[in-house]
Amino acid sequence: MNAVRPSGIGGTTVHLTDERWRELLRVRATDPAAVERAYAKRVRRPNLLADKDTLFLIAADHPARGALGVGSDLTAMADRRALLERLLIALAHPDVDGVLGSPDVVEELLLLDALDDKVVIGSMNRGGLAGAEWEIDDRFTGYDADSLARFRLDGGKMLLRLVDSDAGTVPTLQACAQAVSELAANGLMAMVEPLPYHRDESGALVMSKDAAALSRAITVASGLGVTSAYTWLKIPAPEDISVLDATTLPVVVLGGAPSGDQVADIAYWDGALGHDVVRGLVVGRTLLYPPDGDVGAAVDTAAKMLKETR
Repeated sequence: MNAVRPSGIGGTTVHLTDERWRELLRVRATDPAAVERAYAKRVRRPNLLADKDTLFLIAADHPARGALGVGSDLTAMADRRALLERLLIALAHPDVDGVLGSPDVVEELLLLDALDDKVVIGSMNRGGLAGAEWEIDDRFTGYDADSLARFRLDGGKMLLRLVDSDAGTVPTLQACAQAVSELAANGLMAMVEPLPYHRDESGALVMSKDAAALSRAITVASGLGVTSAYTWLKIPAPEDISVLDATTLPVVVLGGAPSGDQVADIAYWDGALGHDVVRGLVVGRTLLYPPDGDVGAAVDTAAKMLKETR
């Protein structure tokens, strides 16, 4: 039997000790009803936004779509204990408002008592597996609106990749519209992540970063569902900030795939954070897997940047 590895990232305080890890595994194996109890007892914070009307979330739904890579390490996020340790470090920062995660990750954090007084957004569509031929047909395989309401979470997030040449976009559009409507009926945030894509000469999917494509994606996402009252948009920081003039909906800036230059990655968000519609950040790998391994310092840098722009 493999020995339990000691945890701790980059010399930081160990959050997921051997004892906590073994207890998590024991509960997973022997007491599945503990998950529902953990949902029920979670202390919800009264307001979605922080004092300055901002929102800073850590994203942790990548593994459920098979997107495990960080830089050259194609399986960086496959080590669940290491991922949870990094998440616990990030969530311990006082300026981190909460997490965006798939059901498995959210439930592990609940069992570790890490989500009291935190915003929790559940990831809804993870069926468009990274690299799959059907990737654009992004089926809803995670939370649905009913479960998000039943489990007392704060909203649901959906990925909407728009590829005009791929008919798989159509069912995803329809499913996202239905989810927006159902979340609104439950008074829950619908976080839509509209990303324009095209296929290059090899057939690989490539995100379109030009202003026209991003503006179009924003307007399409804004019109989904029977009401936009509870809709938020999650988009990459555009080079042309005027792209953000395309909506009155609240926007959070996503982190995207790390480039390997953490300073440049974080600086890239700066311009967008100053726009009136932008309310905050939703970042995963860039902060959870910084080049120097210091998760706490990376989160602190991003938190300070957000504070300085509001």
